[in-house]
Amino acid sequence: MKRIFLLAAGFLIAGTVANAQTSTTTTTMGGTKFGLKAGVNLSKYSFGRDDANNLESDQLTNFHITGYADLPLGGMFSVQPGLSLQGKGGSFSNTFGTTKENVMWLEIPVNLVGKIPLGASGTSFFIGAGPYAGVAIAGENETTLAGSSNNSTSKIKFGDEAGDQVKMLDFGLNGLAGVQLANGFNLGAGYGFGLTDLFPSGNGGNGQKTNRVISFSLGYAF
Repeated sequence: MKRIFLLAAGFLIAGTVANAQTSTTTTTMGGTKFGLKAGVNLSKYSFGRDDANNLESDQLTNFHITGYADLPLGGMFSVQPGLSLQGKGGSFSNTFGTTKENVMWLEIPVNLVGKIPLGASGTSFFIGAGPYAGVAIAGENETTLAGSSNNSTSKIKFGDEAGDQVKMLDFGLNGLAGVQLANGFNLGAGYGFGLTDLFPSGNGGNGQKTNRVISFSLGYAF
């Protein structure tokens, strides 16, 4: 699965850079910019049940890579559609050991972003929010038994039928905030709030499993 992650990340980076290079004239004339950002995801699952308080898995460290366009709306606002690789999942521990569920999602976020200039230097503070739609492209469970250093892995089966482990589609909301520097670099943080119950309907479960992700990124806008 690591090969899939690296290959997909390479295609995403190459496509974003090529798009930015071929769009230099548009960027200069119309104010549209293209950007690339990457960073760390701190992900977990939230479990909602009718008869108990929400439960959560342990946190899992993963990564994200996002290419996006910044389309001015006038004033301080813009729309940022993008294409993003998002590593999500959660960690589960008990007396028998620990299982880490890693899922790689290909997502399309669309955020409305407001920008507040910080002085005359060209640096600005940005904050935004919007929906996302995602499709699972790879996943595996890594299990470590208590008292053992040996790991076993198994591929996750995606779908909504009996025997499947995780639904293939996810929808949710995300928020972001950070600082855009005058030299093109930006620092940001975000939060992803999944709305889709990822438990397959065919398994007849009575719970609810949704994604929760805190992210930190470093990026550059062309």
